[in-house]
Amino acid sequence: MSLITEPLTITVIGLGQMGGNMALTLQAAGFAVTGSDLFEPARSRLAAQGLIVVAPEELPASDVYLLSLPTSAHVREVIEQSPGLLTLAPKGSVIVDTSTSDPTVSRELAEKVTAAGLQWLDAPVSGGPKGAANGKLGMLLGGTEATIERVAPMLEAMSAKRTHVGGPGSGHVVKLANNYLCAAHLLTTAEAVAMAAQAGVDPAACLEGINSGSGRSAVSEVNFPEWVLSERFDSGFTTGLMRKDLRLARDAAEQLGIPPTLLQAVVDAWHANADNPADSDDFNHITTPILARASQAEGNE
Repeated sequence: MSLITEPLTITVIGLGQMGGNMALTLQAAGFAVTGSDLFEPARSRLAAQGLIVVAPEELPASDVYLLSLPTSAHVREVIEQSPGLLTLAPKGSVIVDTSTSDPTVSRELAEKVTAAGLQWLDAPVSGGPKGAANGKLGMLLGGTEATIERVAPMLEAMSAKRTHVGGPGSGHVVKLANNYLCAAHLLTTAEAVAMAAQAGVDPAACLEGINSGSGRSAVSEVNFPEWVLSERFDSGFTTGLMRKDLRLARDAAEQLGIPPTLLQAVVDAWHANADNPADSDDFNHITTPILARASQAEGNE
C-alpha cells in the first residue's frame, strides 16, 4: 500500500549501491521514480529490478532530483554542466544532495540553485546500502524548513532518523565531523582491542566490556562485531571514500583556521599505506593491520 496519496516525482541520479537502493525504496513507497547513471551497466542493473531508467541526457521533469554521487566535483558537473540541472530542472523543483560533499562547494552550488529558481537541500546519509534498501537511513539536513517540509514524505520513506542541523552546507559539515570521529574510533578501538588481546583477553570479551562502559561507540557496538570480528568486511563503504572524507574534513578545519592536530594524525594514519588497506577495500579493513600486529606480537612471545 502506498505511503502517500499524491507522490512526488523523483529522479535519482547516481545508481550505485546507495543511490540504486534509495531509488528502489522510494518506488516501493509509492513515489514515481526514474533513475539515471552515466554508466549503462548501472542503469541495466536497476532496470532489471523494475526501475524506470534513462540516460543522463534524457532526464524527465521532476519535483525532486536526488543526487547520490562520489564527490563534490561530480555534483557540480551534474548541476552546472552535464546534464545541467540549473537549466534543465523545472522552476521550483528541489535538488537533494545525499553525497558526502565539500561544504564550501555545497554552499556555492546552493546559491546558484536558488538563483535559478530551484530549491536546495544537502542530506548526506549514514546506514550503508542496507539502510538505503530498508528505508532506515540516518540523514543530516542542511537547508530551509520550507524545503524540508516540501520533501518530508520522501525523507520519511528513506530514513529512520532525520536531523536538521542548519542552512545549506550544514549537513555536509556535520557529516564530515561524524566521519572523522568514525575514522578515529576505528583506529582507537582496534588499538584497544589489540592491547587487550596481547594481554590475553579475548577480543569479543574486550568489546563486551568496552560496550558496558564510557569508551563505547558505534564502532565498538556495531562495526567490530558486524564486520571486523566476523571478517565479513562488506559494509558497502570503501576505504577510498573514507580517505576522501577525511581530507575534506581536514581542509574544512584549515579553512576555518582550526589547527587540525588530532585530525591530521587520523588523516595520516589512514593514508600511511595505500595498499593496506587499498582504496577499494571495505573501510573497516583499516583495523586489519593493527590487529595483525598484535597477533604477530603474541606469536613472538
